[in-house]
Amino acid sequence: MSDAIRTPYFVVDEGLLRKNLELLKQVQEEAGCRILLAQKAFSMFYCYPLIASYLCGTTASGLYEARLGKEQFGGETHVFSPAYRADEFEELLTYADHFVFNSPNQLRKFGPRARAAGKSVGLRTNPRCSTQEGHAIYDPCAPGSRLGTTLENFDEDLLPLLDGLHFHTLCEQNSDDLETTLEAFEEQFGKYLPEMQWLNLGGGHHITRSDYDVERLVRLVKGLRERYNVTVYLEPGEAVVLNSGFLVTEVLEVLHNDLDIAILDTSAACHMPDVLEMPYRPPLLGSGEANEKAYTYRLGGPTCLAGDIIGDYSFDAPLTEGTRLTFGDMALYTMVKTNTFNGMPLPAIVWRDLDGKETVVRQFGYEDFASRLS
Repeated sequence: MSDAIRTPYFVVDEGLLRKNLELLKQVQEEAGCRILLAQKAFSMFYCYPLIASYLCGTTASGLYEARLGKEQFGGETHVFSPAYRADEFEELLTYADHFVFNSPNQLRKFGPRARAAGKSVGLRTNPRCSTQEGHAIYDPCAPGSRLGTTLENFDEDLLPLLDGLHFHTLCEQNSDDLETTLEAFEEQFGKYLPEMQWLNLGGGHHITRSDYDVERLVRLVKGLRERYNVTVYLEPGEAVVLNSGFLVTEVLEVLHNDLDIAILDTSAACHMPDVLEMPYRPPLLGSGEANEKAYTYRLGGPTCLAGDIIGDYSFDAPLTEGTRLTFGDMALYTMVKTNTFNGMPLPAIVWRDLDGKETVVRQFGYEDFASRLS
């Protein structure tokens, strides 16, 4: 990491990103599926040309992501929203190729317009199959979920409008959970697949994780293609950039209140909000669990939020003002979620190429904070 770049900053490593992309390309080739980048997890469009040389397109959650994918990535542009805005739909038609609707009512309202514009039309289903543990906030199959159409709400009269079906039930999961979900989905919706052109298996597939069962995924996708003669889509976000990004920060102050505390120039609340939302403990290079190494500190941000705490970590040497720390796996759901609470500056975005050269792609200043206000 460069000492010349002002902290905090995100850095994405080209070599690590390419390693992920090579594996995803291998899955596409072996399984015969099409993989899309879920922009909700990662939207650093500086590297879209590289990713586009491996993957088939992007998925979007609304108008702005669809436009970004269309203009910066190319390939196929898919969009899903729980409810589309009528005053945005005409513009959205100029960007997206595939429209996935959340309910029969949304399909009735907007599907004919999408079909008339030559777009591919799909419906998101909810197979009511929860395979997640501990993260209900990310479970689309939780009781009372607003996401997807259950079998009892499926309207067969709308089948002539449909080109495909979609489900998204996973979050950071392996292919055994996909297999469980597919069994439930096919039991409920499989009878409609012979009439479809495609099936989208959504995201949450942790394909590039070291223990992920790629062979099972390939087998499952091949089986779907053979049984139903459909094009199969996967739309991972995390898997594309897993472990390829970092967040570099600096210690501003060290103090003691029952335990040693280090205040950093980065904030969990502003720069990595999933730490508080999931919650989870981000990896920190060269550190250990609390009390594992000689010196343990609670790492916190500089905002006024009492709970702006990243976690307790231990180190071989004491932390002092100016010590630089590097958090790992900081490409996914970080840049896309940053905010300027307390007037916190946004971290710069840095690209590290194959030769190790680091280039500042974007820096942020006061205007980025002020322009969001009135």
